[in-house]
Amino acid sequence: MRQALRVGHLRQRLRLSPSYSFFFLRCNSAFAFAGAHRRSVMNYYQPSKDRDYIPLADHALIGNLRTAALVSIDGSIESYCVPNFDSPSVFARILDKDKGGHFSIMPTVPFTVKQNYLPSSNVLQTKFMNELGVASITDFLPRPSSSASATKPLLPWLIRRVECIRGTMPLMMQCAPAFNYALDTHSTKIVPDTSIPPLDLQPGTPTQNHQNKVVFTSSSGFVLDLRYITESTLDAACVPSIELGTLDLTSKGHKGLAAYSAIQLSEGQAVTFVLRTPPEHEAPMTASATRTGTKAELERKLTLLGPLGVKPRTVHDPFLTKELLHSLLTITNRYWYEWIRQSTYTGSWKEAVHRSALALKLLIYEPTGAVVASPTFSLPEFIGGTRNWDYRASWIRDSSFTLYALIRLGFTQEANAYMEFIFERLRHKNPDGSLQIMYTIHGGKDLEEIELLHLDGHKGSKPVRIGNGAADHVQLDIYGELMDCIYLGQKFGKPLSYDDWVLVRELVDYVVANYKEPDLSIWEVRNKKRHFTYSKIMLWVAIDRGVPSLSSSPLSH
Repeated sequence: MRQALRVGHLRQRLRLSPSYSFFFLRCNSAFAFAGAHRRSVMNYYQPSKDRDYIPLADHALIGNLRTAALVSIDGSIESYCVPNFDSPSVFARILDKDKGGHFSIMPTVPFTVKQNYLPSSNVLQTKFMNELGVASITDFLPRPSSSASATKPLLPWLIRRVECIRGTMPLMMQCAPAFNYALDTHSTKIVPDTSIPPLDLQPGTPTQNHQNKVVFTSSSGFVLDLRYITESTLDAACVPSIELGTLDLTSKGHKGLAAYSAIQLSEGQAVTFVLRTPPEHEAPMTASATRTGTKAELERKLTLLGPLGVKPRTVHDPFLTKELLHSLLTITNRYWYEWIRQSTYTGSWKEAVHRSALALKLLIYEPTGAVVASPTFSLPEFIGGTRNWDYRASWIRDSSFTLYALIRLGFTQEANAYMEFIFERLRHKNPDGSLQIMYTIHGGKDLEEIELLHLDGHKGSKPVRIGNGAADHVQLDIYGELMDCIYLGQKFGKPLSYDDWVLVRELVDYVVANYKEPDLSIWEVRNKKRHFTYSKIMLWVAIDRGVPSLSSSPLSH
């Protein structure tokens, strides 16, 4: 049960049904449908040195409301921008299979695979199976629980837990970043990992007093490090041994060494890899800080302090332990479960609708409330085509559709956050009273379009683009979608303040003054303005929704 709707199909819908059983994204982001029973058909794979492109539909999305990553069905991170949705990519194998960059963990023997999300969660699980055994990868970007978000920071980590469930499984891990859209060179070093408490080191660890990690440093100064924790989940299983090494992929176009590890797991053995941007230096916590506070707070501080005589850590850089990683997985699962249980939807296909809502939630940039049209860039509308746009910005139209769906499911907090974002844009609208059709997720107006000619594009679909030259297009239909969203937000969420009421009135005045003008409309044609029927209908919607919203001043309540 997986679909990926092209934008043309979506745009024929002037209204979104609250009982829809699919989620939509921009046509360029036609990755896999996040269905409740995703990948019900087993896929067979033969490991190959020269791996080809994986179909767009065979990818799943994970995220943390800051950024997102695409995970292919064979266990590779294919797209990942750090630290935000619109940041330069670190992995972009989906756009260039040779030099785009990847973080793969996959068996070295033929296997079948099944991929699914954990129930009511955006934590992804991929299972590899063959006659030798079964292994699983659990992928997630950690989220603090809603109740703890004020005291626990959001750790910008990408966590990949590999566990052998039955038999044995030989796997190969490769981490090959390609910084800044594969433009920057980088250095790769294997160094001691000081974030592992000495008491947690396993017997036989090299030099007996540390284990290693990999540090990648780009020519522009951006740093990533790759750490790991090994463990056994069965009493009879020993802790697996991991050796990190470097791999030269320059023949494929990479501009720095990759890291790799050949892993042999048996039943009950597990290893968790953590890729992160190391935090900036902060003042360490002192021992006296543990003398006050609740029991939970004391335990948290003791975790940061570590064993006696060991330099303390900061809250953004705690000691890496299996207990911490288990806690992050549990808390992240709880976050998604607590969010989706707020849904008020009781209609048909509830499981599918909730899965769709979880996918839509991944499009929200929490710091500003903006909604990205897609967490990907330059995926083709059709293979071999040239309409490969960057949709990692906040379109007024797409955001309004997304919020319409979430509001009807009872998620008004997201609507209120987006209203704050859009009213801030209304306070700084263009001199003629108009809005841009899109803004950056930070609220900026500059989305310069650049072609990255060094990247191959998905299956040769060139050019690869970042930024979007349509930012200054005149698309008058956006006022209809926006006013509809404001109307619903006011009806089911937070009522308008007087200052916001004035902004809405000015917006309706602009529509009345310009409804006879031609535009480029929803179709985003890049040549001649026309009188599009869709735009005229949506301008009528803007007035129709605007009049009830302005029927009484907030001062009269």
